[in-house]
Amino acid sequence: MTPPREQIRAVGHEHVSAEHASTLELTSDDFLTPAGDCIICIEADCVPAEFDDAFVDACQDDDATITIDIEAGEHSDQLTARGDSDLTFEGERSAVIRTSEYTDDDRTIAVDASGAAADLDRELVSELADGSAVTVTLTVE
Repeated sequence: MTPPREQIRAVGHEHVSAEHASTLELTSDDFLTPAGDCIICIEADCVPAEFDDAFVDACQDDDATITIDIEAGEHSDQLTARGDSDLTFEGERSAVIRTSEYTDDDRTIAVDASGAAADLDRELVSELADGSAVTVTLTVE
């Protein structure tokens, strides 16, 4: 059986700095200000409220492991995180991955991540800051 998976396509932006130490965010917004230091891409084609029910159910297991693969241009990186029964997947604008166990009311899609925006491969971040197309694949096991 294939593990539940979601794939999000988006683009980088000149203001991607990926300097936040505890979160990583993908947004469907079409802009990014320099203050958005956790945001790695904009114009995401899918938000948590649109994720498949099987994927959401799998992520709402406290023992679920979520693998986050990020690819842009010739560069990629991978993080792992954990699911949580408090995740709601109701976010209609952005998806947030956290290194902490905090879950907000709708945007958090994974907790206890192995890294945040600041931990991403800097060549990947440079590619994102150049506005490259990005694919983020989330797989739950």
